[in-house]
Amino acid sequence: MRVKGGYTTRQRRNSIKKKASGAWGTKHTSYKIAHQTVIEASGYAYRDRRNKKRDFRKLWISRINAGLRPLGYSYSKFIAQLNKKNIKINRKMLSELAISNPEEFKKLATEAMK
Repeated sequence: MRVKGGYTTRQRRNSIKKKASGAWGTKHTSYKIAHQTVIEASGYAYRDRRNKKRDFRKLWISRINAGLRPLGYSYSKFIAQLNKKNIKINRKMLSELAISNPEEFKKLATEAMK
């Protein structure tokens, strides 16, 4: 006896179509194409979760460097001095300090570069 898909199959297909709901044209209506779209999108999402970390680190480094340049210091020498003096502060906090509290950042930079 043949078993038709019915409820379960429809639910599975509808969940895939729901995931592809933002896609343009047939990519969100046709199950087969929507499934391909969702697979491709999940690959991009996986990749970009890792790239986001990379991008933020680049941003923090740029902000720190921008805060150091008026003081006459370079980013690489500043980080080397922090490591040498065993000052443990991450780049995210350094960049926040450089933006929101430049006076304190200047104190930290001059202390590290002594």
